[in-house]
Amino acid sequence: MRKFPFSVQILLGLVLGVTLGFLARANDLSWLASTLDTVGGLFVQLLKLAVPPLVFTAIVVSVVSLRGVANAARLALKTLLWFGVTALIAVGIGIGLGLLTDPGRGVTLDVGGAAPPKATGSWTDFLTGIVPTNPVGAFVEGNVLQIVFLALVVGAAALLVGDAAEPFVALNRSLLAIVQKALWWVIRLAPIGTLGLIGHAVASYGWDLLAPLAKFTTAVYVGCAIVLFVVYPLLLAVAGRLNPLRFFAGAWPAIELAFVSRSSVGTMPVTQRSVERLGVPRDYASFAVPFGATTKMDGCAAIYPALAAIFVAQVFGVDLGVGDYLLIAFVSVVGSAATAGLTGAIVMLTLTLSTLGLPLAGAGLLLAIDPILDMIRTATNVAGQAVVPTIVAAREGTLDRAAYNSAGRRDLIEPATPTPTPTPVPA
Repeated sequence: MRKFPFSVQILLGLVLGVTLGFLARANDLSWLASTLDTVGGLFVQLLKLAVPPLVFTAIVVSVVSLRGVANAARLALKTLLWFGVTALIAVGIGIGLGLLTDPGRGVTLDVGGAAPPKATGSWTDFLTGIVPTNPVGAFVEGNVLQIVFLALVVGAAALLVGDAAEPFVALNRSLLAIVQKALWWVIRLAPIGTLGLIGHAVASYGWDLLAPLAKFTTAVYVGCAIVLFVVYPLLLAVAGRLNPLRFFAGAWPAIELAFVSRSSVGTMPVTQRSVERLGVPRDYASFAVPFGATTKMDGCAAIYPALAAIFVAQVFGVDLGVGDYLLIAFVSVVGSAATAGLTGAIVMLTLTLSTLGLPLAGAGLLLAIDPILDMIRTATNVAGQAVVPTIVAAREGTLDRAAYNSAGRRDLIEPATPTPTPTPVPA
């Protein structure tokens, strides 16, 4: 397989997965569908296994690394500002598409059979859930939002302590390098994971379940495509004075891995490498990318909840006013950290629905097709996580434009470690 570029391997896994999925569904091969589910599930489980140590160590190291960045506070503020601006644009597109397409009009679904999802979100849950009652419990339960909070606090404390905290920071750097190395091995399995995930989705859903939700699914994909291929390139060209084609040449491996893995955090090492190859200084990239991987969610936290809220309101016959649409925008920009870089956006959706007073059971109507929607949502998330630091670095004059203009897709998936040349021993 090493003879083929990684992107070709992903494409082969995608095609083979779709083929096996249709074969399993057409011939009622339950054993094949179960095998595909197991293969895809193991891949996602391996990604999730790395999430707690990866998030904690990456954020601690990234916060401490701001010590060596000139105007670190201004850079952090500008990064947050661009996160908010792009999220606002994305949610505006989601609301606009929802009003234009009316995705819930004429949809016939068993509303009575829909149940609220097990994982729900509300503002009180979101705010109280940030601070863990037990630091160890946050890691055991894999609560990424609490891990982010702990990492930010510990990183800030280590930054202020200075040299005395260096052994602790060095330990986190070493652990981060080990976790990333192991994660590269998992990323290498992405073509096989793609085969299982896509195959199981096709075998389980086919076109029967998608038919009633075709308009909504299309709207989500179109909205994400507009942000991904129109909004981001315009921002790169206008705000950063950069060639968007060079950005996609450098960032595409991260975007395609995000599409198949459905995990912003799992894609983070590839995203950071892509951003650095695009010319963003490493010290700044090591802060912006990990932070964005847990809080910057234009697909999951902006486009999707806006369209889903409109869909649920129309299915349940609830009229939304201007104030409701403004509330959707506010929730999307402020509450995006609730998604926390994991697969799925159910918590963010239920947060939006509960804020608007819409039935939480409406989220249950969309659970079946969530994996299909999550692919394009996560790809959009990761693209935004790469766009923002690139624009900020360009506007700050720290972007290596020569590196940006020569960025390509080669060598972004970790190559084999070269064998060191032995030192000659004197006779």
